[in-house]
Amino acid sequence: MKLARIRGQPSWIFASDKVEAAVTRQGGHLAPVKFHLPGRVVQPYSIAPWAEEKQDPKIPRMLQSLRGDFFCAPFGGNETEYRGERHPAHGETANAWWHLESMKQNDAGTDLHLSLKTKVRTGRVDKHLSLRPGETALYCRHILSGMSGKMALGHHATLKFPDAAGSGLVSTSPLSDGQVLPVPFEIPAQRGYSSLKTGARFSRLDRVPAADGTQADLSRYPARPGFEDLVMVTHQAAPDFAWTAVTFPEERYVWFALKDPRVLRSTVLWLSHGGRHYPPWNGRHLSVMGLEDVTAYFHLGLAESVRKNPANRRGIATCLTLKPRQPLIVNYIMGVAAIPAQWGRVKSIIRTPAGITLKSNRGRSVPVPLDTTFLSSTDL
Repeated sequence: MKLARIRGQPSWIFASDKVEAAVTRQGGHLAPVKFHLPGRVVQPYSIAPWAEEKQDPKIPRMLQSLRGDFFCAPFGGNETEYRGERHPAHGETANAWWHLESMKQNDAGTDLHLSLKTKVRTGRVDKHLSLRPGETALYCRHILSGMSGKMALGHHATLKFPDAAGSGLVSTSPLSDGQVLPVPFEIPAQRGYSSLKTGARFSRLDRVPAADGTQADLSRYPARPGFEDLVMVTHQAAPDFAWTAVTFPEERYVWFALKDPRVLRSTVLWLSHGGRHYPPWNGRHLSVMGLEDVTAYFHLGLAESVRKNPANRRGIATCLTLKPRQPLIVNYIMGVAAIPAQWGRVKSIIRTPAGITLKSNRGRSVPVPLDTTFLSSTDL
């Protein structure tokens, strides 16, 4: 496979009858992705507005590539050294160059296999991105091998919402916990601005304490222009999977992500709507939301996730333990589905023999062909 330059980054392209996708060599960032729905093509993932600009070499490679979904190990800023390890922001997996192992296409689908040998903590990460005929879904598998010790990790999916206020409706499987980042996310003296109440606890996305004493509705976005905010929610235990979803009523489709909450315990929501006025952001990163499924303590990094913190004191896992002879497999599914007019928002996602069914708060249902057994598969 030859690399193609896509929105400023050398990328591999792979496809099925329903999906066309690109993944960058630098950092393994997945975007653009085109999903073919009846009569139209939708592209939900964000690509940074500076993607094709020449950047200061001091800017992390992760920000140079910033787009779509990428795998983070360790997840977070990683500004604090951990046991002699100095990881870049969101880990080598989000910054370093990946190596192409293979691209296989057959009647069962398409599988792109990339690999990365990590240096900060010696080991290997294998990335498998798979597509299946007739499905508008991406199957993502990351295998961490040869490493030992504690690790915070996660996926970093970022969606570009239509610019109209409240154009996307955010839903999740039932929550057990929710909190605004317990330290300031942005600092006005450094030209960054946030709107939510630092450290506030909440149980519903539509009632989150704001810094001005009001209640913010995080279930409708874009909202609160001129601000950057970060919260973390934790899903209740689920026999099948936990999920996040965004309904785009005018575009008449739903984006969804499915995970095993024993591996990816929480979801960090990054609401980026023009609140950063320093390079490379410069106030122009607008209408973007990160729906980042993680086992971590917010975005603070490995050291903060491993040590005692308010979340793990409440029984919420904020890191996993890697064993050199027992690879850790992280499975994840993202996809889209067409919806009828007057759908409402996603209320639940349930497993069916043929895949899943999306159910709305207005009593309507949409079946989606999918292999949910993938989430619990440990086949190497």
